[in-house]
Amino acid sequence: MNRQGPVAFLFLGETLLIPHLYPIVEALAADGDVAIDLWVATSVHETLLTRWSEGLAGVRIRRVPGFRRIAGAADGQNPPLPPKIPTLLRLLPHLMRARAAVCAEQTSLWLPRVLPLRTPFVKTSHGVGSMSARDDPRRRAAAMMMVPSERERATYLDRGFDPARVVATGYVKASFRQRSITTLPFAEPRPTILYAPHWQRHRSSWWAWGADTVRRIAQDGRWNLIFAPHQRLAEGAPEVRAVMDEVRGLPNVHCDMDGFAMVDGSYTAAADIYLGDTSSQVIEFLQRPRPCVFLNAGGVEWRGDPSYAQWTCGEVVNDVGDLLPMLARAPAVHDSFAAIQARFAGDSLGDTRGSAPARAARVIRDLLDKRA
Repeated sequence: MNRQGPVAFLFLGETLLIPHLYPIVEALAADGDVAIDLWVATSVHETLLTRWSEGLAGVRIRRVPGFRRIAGAADGQNPPLPPKIPTLLRLLPHLMRARAAVCAEQTSLWLPRVLPLRTPFVKTSHGVGSMSARDDPRRRAAAMMMVPSERERATYLDRGFDPARVVATGYVKASFRQRSITTLPFAEPRPTILYAPHWQRHRSSWWAWGADTVRRIAQDGRWNLIFAPHQRLAEGAPEVRAVMDEVRGLPNVHCDMDGFAMVDGSYTAAADIYLGDTSSQVIEFLQRPRPCVFLNAGGVEWRGDPSYAQWTCGEVVNDVGDLLPMLARAPAVHDSFAAIQARFAGDSLGDTRGSAPARAARVIRDLLDKRA
């Protein structure tokens, strides 16, 4: 390994990964003594990172082999990506010259999983929650795993991970500063609901209740609605875009499927009530405890199941006919959930006061020092 080589940050996936990685780039670049390469898969990533990184010492933006140029990249819409495995294989010669590689997704960990690389890979979390894929064998290939909290760290130690290779840093995304929306374009200042269904069918409320949920709230008129599902929902449910088109022109509805605001914390910061199923976005929302309502569209026997621990933070709808009454009373019953929410968010996210990126940067520096 080249001891003078760069640290490679891999921005190869969806834009939702960017806020989990970029604060670490800023922290690592603060002293100006580490060369940093930001490998980008598309011109969307390139445009955003170039804009933010101006003036950061030692930081270069580099295009991966197979880089895609996307029209209209300036607004940060989630782009079509080049295939990840071929991209990683073509990127491999560059990564072999890096001092370390930092990623926020599992796909990149295929390289150290199947190849005897000397370049250490550092994995940071993207999202957190009771349904995280902790048993994915690729995670064991990481030289270091950075997780938000000690509770999250314990879930890995319970699975036999080396304690020296799993570090709780606090929730990095909480320090992401580049939010794209601060004021939402609603005609009236009503209470705002964020509906954020998950993209995986077995975890999501969308297939059974999603369209009905959107229509009921939109037609009721008591609330403003941010409908911002997971970016990948359209892959398995292309009809979601037709539902968006149906309600998009209403003055109390704001739809977003691809925009950067849906992944940069803009909507979780702006909403008054969270409505969802098992998405980890609720934990970001609960950095500031507020009313939550959860949709049990699959009729799950969830009580006592740690995979559904977040559902203790609000009322759970078991019949879609009860949706609007539960939303209406959510503010009134919030006091009975506020302490549970604060404890759940603290246990899940760890420190959110702004020092998580510095801790993550220290993990990387310590790894470099050990391998110098």
